[in-house]
Amino acid sequence: MVDHREYFYRRLHSLLGVVPIGIFVVQHLIVNHFVVYGEESFNKAAGFMGSLPFVLVLEIFIIYLPILFHAILGVYIVFTARNNPRKYGFFRNWMFLLQRITGVITLIFIAWHVWQTRIQVALGTAEVNYELMEGILTQPFYFWFYIISIIAVVFHLANGLWGFLVSWGIAQSPRSQQIVTYATIAIFFIVSYIGIRTIIQFGLGA
Repeated sequence: MVDHREYFYRRLHSLLGVVPIGIFVVQHLIVNHFVVYGEESFNKAAGFMGSLPFVLVLEIFIIYLPILFHAILGVYIVFTARNNPRKYGFFRNWMFLLQRITGVITLIFIAWHVWQTRIQVALGTAEVNYELMEGILTQPFYFWFYIISIIAVVFHLANGLWGFLVSWGIAQSPRSQQIVTYATIAIFFIVSYIGIRTIIQFGLGA
């Protein structure tokens, strides 16, 4: 019974990492990317997302609760998984190790990012707009912290997508897994570019 329960939790962990968390991450980065078209463009995009009906309910049940479950089980997996990249020095074993490392970085980043944005908004000390993000990302420490964190988040998402497609039986043959590998590498570079370009734009300031 315990094995079946753990199997179910791990499958749910994998599913939530792609839907809805993965979709939210990509959408969030795309919305932020509107900053490359100017301050007004970013504020309009951020304002539109913030004005969606039942936005708080959507955030709690589609973003925060799935992330919380994914994070708690992810931390458990980090401390119970056996990593042997030196002994088994093949590509997927390194990806397995990097998935755990980037998971920890992602958790730290999300907690800090929520504190700097959503919590400050809730406390009435800030608004989610261009000025807020510019103020954060023109500071060298936060600029590089966000760059490194975005790369870690996107890697965790792309590599997690590979694991999801394999573990859910969508990519079973060696050929299909190779295709998925190439596809997820492409996703990593494309989405990373979107995120990094956004950070650089904010870091440059007005």
